Amino acid sequence: MNTSTINDNIKSQKTILLQHPLYEKVKTIDDLHQFLESHVYAVWDFMSLLKALQSKLTCTTTPWFASKNPEIRYLINEIVLAEESDLTLDGKRLSHFEMYVEAMHSCGANTTELNTFLQSVIDTKNVFIAIKQSDLHPKIKDFLDFTFRVIEEGKAHKIAAAFTFGREDLIPTMFTQILKNFQQSFPDVDLSQLIYYFERHIELDADEHGPMAMHMINELCQDDAQKWKETEEVSRLALEKRIGLWNAIEEKIEASLTLA
Repeated sequence: MNTSTINDNIKSQKTILLQHPLYEKVKTIDDLHQFLESHVYAVWDFMSLLKALQSKLTCTTTPWFASKNPEIRYLINEIVLAEESDLTLDGKRLSHFEMYVEAMHSCGANTTELNTFLQSVIDTKNVFIAIKQSDLHPKIKDFLDFTFRVIEEGKAHKIAAAFTFGREDLIPTMFTQILKNFQQSFPDVDLSQLIYYFERHIELDADEHGPMAMHMINELCQDDAQKWKETEEVSRLALEKRIGLWNAIEEKIEASLTLA
């Protein structure tokens, strides 16, 4: 097995994501806010997957010792550098999560629920308790719980699978176009930071991070059939949880329309 085989085998889940009715439901600024206020959890847990990989595949403790695979060490550190300390639209250094939150503020989305959840993670010192006790949509809880179960299990190839195959790289392209259409329809709403975030995401994934992540999977699995099997299983599950997240956002948008 190889990464191409996995991509072929998870094609049906990718198709569901790419053809999801959610895209047609984001029609107003309120709809966009609903999307951002839920999708932000996928931006946050992506950073957690990345830092779990850095912890597993590089040396982040003292005394320092060289990690086993210099090639993987390089790949992870390169991705971490960009994801955790990228240049913003106005030339600051921020993580992609912080960029996303700033973009939410700039277009009027609410981050109160997010801040409450993150504070709960800090206070409880247990992400699973924070997820369970939160008021998040059940499918968002399920999405987050899956991510941190994979991280907790501690198998690098499984974490890499959720990181690499569990994030559909064509989705940012779709939303960049949606946002540009929004900017024309609602010129008084500042979407510049959000458009920059998605465009930066596309640039890095297509040119650098995507190929790096695929190479990392090959290095981690090599000729181990069991690892390849587990990588495919986690990849499929990660996409199914992402579909669940999309379903949750669609349900929230429809519920707000009913209330209106």
